[in-house]
Amino acid sequence: MKVCTDSCLFGAWVAGKALHMKKSPEYILDIGTGTGLLSLMLAQKTIAKIDAVEIEKNAFEQASENFRASPWKTRLNIFHSDIKKWNAPHNYDLIISNPPFFENDLISEDAGKNISKHNAGIRLEELLPIVHKLLNADGRFAILLPQNRGNWFENIAIKDSLFVKEKIDTSQTYKHTFFRSVYIFQKEKTEKIENHLSIKNDHEGYTNEFKELLKDYYLKL
Repeated sequence: MKVCTDSCLFGAWVAGKALHMKKSPEYILDIGTGTGLLSLMLAQKTIAKIDAVEIEKNAFEQASENFRASPWKTRLNIFHSDIKKWNAPHNYDLIISNPPFFENDLISEDAGKNISKHNAGIRLEELLPIVHKLLNADGRFAILLPQNRGNWFENIAIKDSLFVKEKIDTSQTYKHTFFRSVYIFQKEKTEKIENHLSIKNDHEGYTNEFKELLKDYYLKL
């Protein structure tokens, strides 16, 4: 699984928000960690203990290797498990997930890719009650979604008493339509804050907003 720009943006944005939570997160959960990118980005910015869960064997092994090679390995734990069957050791102050994007579209012959890119591992409707159960009362849940599924997800999240605190729509450039939405949910109803961000400007260079978010992670911008 390649490291995607939108995943990096997601991780950096959420890590920044974690630093401004009323209470610094002590425990973070990464559902469907893949290669461990999001956990590593959060470990770089926080002092939290991070649990990562991954169902696909090859991704689990890659993330395990990445965790062992990192400076934060003592705070990173990974579990090879289906999140629907996993017994969490405690509740979490922050839960983050970059879930499968597609549902029955362009299904690959590679079962691992199907799990990582499609809803072959867990459906979004199944994810929400798990998040609600594992999230502390004042915790936050962050998720990256295709922009066209955002409104639908907001509506079904309400059924599990999860409400949008903040949303940011992203586009490739100022001229492109939005293609991803990043959300932060919480258990308490609140006024929704909405923003947008473009990755590149008209000259195909990164925007200042993107550079500011990713400067601590990218070797070159």
